[in-house]
Amino acid sequence: METTTESTYRVLGAAPEREDALLLLDRADHEPVSVAAAGYEGTLADDVDALRPGYLVDATLAWNDGDARFTDVDVGKRTLLTYADAVTGLFEAALDTMEQAHQEGAGVHGRPTFSTDGEPNGAVYVFAEQPGERDVFDEIRTGALPLEPLVDRLDEEADCEHEIFVFRPLEHDFVVVYLVLRRESVLADTVRDTYDCPRPSEA
Repeated sequence: METTTESTYRVLGAAPEREDALLLLDRADHEPVSVAAAGYEGTLADDVDALRPGYLVDATLAWNDGDARFTDVDVGKRTLLTYADAVTGLFEAALDTMEQAHQEGAGVHGRPTFSTDGEPNGAVYVFAEQPGERDVFDEIRTGALPLEPLVDRLDEEADCEHEIFVFRPLEHDFVVVYLVLRRESVLADTVRDTYDCPRPSEA
């Protein structure tokens, strides 16, 4: 029996355990769901092919025998979500935030960042790794640790498309999440150039 659901989702990226599928995070309950990314026709095929990690979409999903497929998808915001492992040469705000987290014994710590003109341009958060217990980087990629509450705070600053970077540093025991306020800004371009994270091609 086929059932359908409608909701707003964040595209997290490729599903880790399902070939030709995307992993979405339901904004309503923060539950991840794998959705088939192949086998569509016409306009729907083009719409699904155009999805990129970070996009916020309104979608209708059809469920049949436990598998989900798109029946409709509409992109609301083209926010971009980028992951990078074994990152070196972290920026000063990340290093300062990690140091403060160490001093306070905090598992999570964050701070806003500002442009040279003193205008807010994003926020950096650090999450302490717990070797042998939790893989924070993987939890963010799979939606087990949702970033949506942090994105909501960013939306309060400016309701626009953002760029979100999730870094696992090579030499530090934290995962760094940098939420850049404005997509395709000078800051976003600088982060991409510095850490070799080219912006994905888009339709």
